[in-house]
Amino acid sequence: MFSKLFKNYVYGKVGNSRSTLVSYRTAGVNSSTNYDDLSEIGYKKNVIVYRCVQLISRAIASVDWVLQRTGDDNEVYEVLYNHDILDLINKPNSKQYKTTFMEEAVSHLLLSGNSYVTVVRDDKGTPRELHLLRPDRVRVIPGTSSVPLGYEYSVGGKCTLYDVDQETGRSNLLHIKLFNPLDDWYGMSPVEVAVGSINQHNAIAQQNTSFLQNGGRPSGALMYKSSIDPQKRNELKENLRTLYEGGRNAGKILLLEGNFEWREMGLSPKDLDFISGKELAAKEIALAFGIPSILIGCMSSATFANYKEARYNFWEETIIPLLNIIAGEFSNWLRGVFKTEYRLWYDLDSIPALSKRRESEWKKINNAEFLTTNEKREELGYGPLPMPPDTFANAASEPSGCGVCKEEHRDEVGSITNAL
Repeated sequence: MFSKLFKNYVYGKVGNSRSTLVSYRTAGVNSSTNYDDLSEIGYKKNVIVYRCVQLISRAIASVDWVLQRTGDDNEVYEVLYNHDILDLINKPNSKQYKTTFMEEAVSHLLLSGNSYVTVVRDDKGTPRELHLLRPDRVRVIPGTSSVPLGYEYSVGGKCTLYDVDQETGRSNLLHIKLFNPLDDWYGMSPVEVAVGSINQHNAIAQQNTSFLQNGGRPSGALMYKSSIDPQKRNELKENLRTLYEGGRNAGKILLLEGNFEWREMGLSPKDLDFISGKELAAKEIALAFGIPSILIGCMSSATFANYKEARYNFWEETIIPLLNIIAGEFSNWLRGVFKTEYRLWYDLDSIPALSKRRESEWKKINNAEFLTTNEKREELGYGPLPMPPDTFANAASEPSGCGVCKEEHRDEVGSITNAL
């Protein structure tokens, strides 16, 4: 039954995949083109988009992963640093390690709004490898509910179908997508939001290049006081282009004979100020990706006190929320693949950029006089000390005559508190 539904959808009702967002042409922007145009013009030929995608993808790729056992209250009761799932994440396949794998997965997500991961099993059904599929080669086969019937992967004239369990939603293919208000099956890329600014940034760069190739001078008009033969006009235009056009010919003197007159087509200094327009376009592109402009080189009007503060806000407001999406999707998928109760999550303490957050939390816990030393150690992830569990952390602030903290423990409590 399922194969029949698949056949109807694959070869009949569903059209081309919506895997791309924007293209750039001389006349303007077309928003219904393919992933190849987006990658070629939006990523390979726009330095701001390239930098934004690199910053986000490499930041997420640098994060370490752990396995957690949680309860109904979402409290973490156990953390594992060695497991088959972690081995698979750290070495997903024979050609990639964790960093390159995650960087590519996040780059797909940012450029197309979709990222696809598939698992390869051995003869016993044990997961052995993870592979990424290019978004433009994958097509979602819509279902009658919120769960798709499956996915179609086409490359080299061959087609592979990945079915989806209609009851549990389980599949050998993981689809991570960003929110799209107008599409139930495909995500929306930040590039789609910034398409106008990207087009403007590219146009300004192209205009600056053309201006420099003309020797930094505006175009002019060669005036002839009487009519001229069309053939001679074409020859004259070709000669002028060969002898005087381009940066190598800048500064050459134009020699005119007969009734010719050169008239300069001047531009005001305001018209020649492309820098402010280009910087504004760059900031708008960075805004769509959630990156502070100072991190992409726009230093003139930085809104953060320094680079360190901007980097901290970048992690707090962009990387951590995106990590939550990716970790949640991976965890839910791998739980079904490995049939385990553990969830895959990122190790927040391994992120150097968030040291400011950790210092603030440690200071807050250390200053909590109503907590015992063991309670403080538990909050910080350490085991209890061999002392009465209700001992006050700050012996000096303990109410007199309470009899809780014995005299022999007072010095130990003070040294532990200072260490915290």
